Amino acid sequence: MKLGVVWFGDDLRCADQSMLWRAVQEVDFLVCLYCDEPHQQRPSRYATQGMSANRRRFLEQGLNQLSAQLNAMGQTLFVSSLDAFSSLNVLLNAVPISHLYRNHHGGWDEQQTLKRIANHFPDVRIHLDHGLSLFTPSELPFEITELPDSFSKFRRLVENVDIFTPLPSLQKLSPMPDFDIECLRPWQQKTIDNHNTFTGGERAAMDQLSDYFSTDLPSQYKATRNELDGWENSTKFSPWLAQGSVSARQIKASLDVYERDHGASESTYWIYFELLWREYFHWYATRYGKRLFLPGGLTGKHTQGSYYAERFRKWSQGNTPYPIVNACMKQLNETGFMSNRGRQIAASCLIYELGIDWRYGAAYFEEQLLDYSVGSNWGNWQYIAGVGADPRGGRHFNLQKQTEQYDPTQQFIQKWQGHVGDTQLDSVDAADWPIYPAQ
Repeated sequence: MKLGVVWFGDDLRCADQSMLWRAVQEVDFLVCLYCDEPHQQRPSRYATQGMSANRRRFLEQGLNQLSAQLNAMGQTLFVSSLDAFSSLNVLLNAVPISHLYRNHHGGWDEQQTLKRIANHFPDVRIHLDHGLSLFTPSELPFEITELPDSFSKFRRLVENVDIFTPLPSLQKLSPMPDFDIECLRPWQQKTIDNHNTFTGGERAAMDQLSDYFSTDLPSQYKATRNELDGWENSTKFSPWLAQGSVSARQIKASLDVYERDHGASESTYWIYFELLWREYFHWYATRYGKRLFLPGGLTGKHTQGSYYAERFRKWSQGNTPYPIVNACMKQLNETGFMSNRGRQIAASCLIYELGIDWRYGAAYFEEQLLDYSVGSNWGNWQYIAGVGADPRGGRHFNLQKQTEQYDPTQQFIQKWQGHVGDTQLDSVDAADWPIYPAQ
């Protein structure tokens, strides 16, 4: 009898899951596992406190939905409160597991955990699928070690590569073996008071996918994508993509149907363009590993940023002298979401106006963003800081011009009370002497 483990991560769905299809064909019994990493609940070295309440709520909604779907397929979702290596180490020592199924994750820590498992359990067959990306490595027209050094070069090489049709959900999975391990417990459905705009899980993801492509919004996307607010101004797919409750291939398939029925345009192409940006950073994280977190990034160059506790606190709370930045940060803190344009503005301010090490901003976004994804988040911060894939060497935005262009009537600033902020950035000088406001 063959026993397998499906190790879920940022892929909380049952549709378009080749690892589930593979498991049904190869094993007689199956354990479905999610590791609720404890480090996500602890303070980090970057003065952040771990996963925000918004992110936690969104995750638990996703786990509720995944558990319900697995139950309908004759399975149970087990959740461990230990880190992934410890969880799998206990399980693989207690149960004669022969197969481990996992989707490739671009994160350095996730890749190192998988390597440790492979080293400690050489008799376990590890099947690595690619449910988090549009392409598999074999479909890319280059080796991962030869990833182009800019998105433009990457896009030109891959934008015409064929993408596989998404797989449907299975009706039934292999049954669960009998075992009793204290650190692994069936997920208990949680009653979650959702006052947020976004609801986690595959059902909500499919609703958004269907709702968006049933309108003419895709044909207007390029003109509205830079708006700072407004549900209809962008696809809003990113939180569910980051959670894996919808796949990039599913979105591309829906986009193809829309273009077939309504015609392709520059705007509809731009939706695919954004999927390709996400794809680039997925392989970027895979390629560069822990260099994603170094102060000099890929360039290794010396950066001027430091850590000013007061400035960082004011930036993260939306309490700076810059109304447009305050509005963006207050929106993020309340909703767990910020527009792409807002992220660029806020990041530029932290790095260039406040002089803070870009990694503190990346870590704060990791704490708050519903759509946090390691490659996209840290890669984009490197891009703005000029230590990553930007051939221009960084992006310093003029905050006044950004306000005039993207919030000319200051409607966004007023909505999020961006004018309510401290007009004085520092209260003490370098020697900790008080700085008194100018009279």
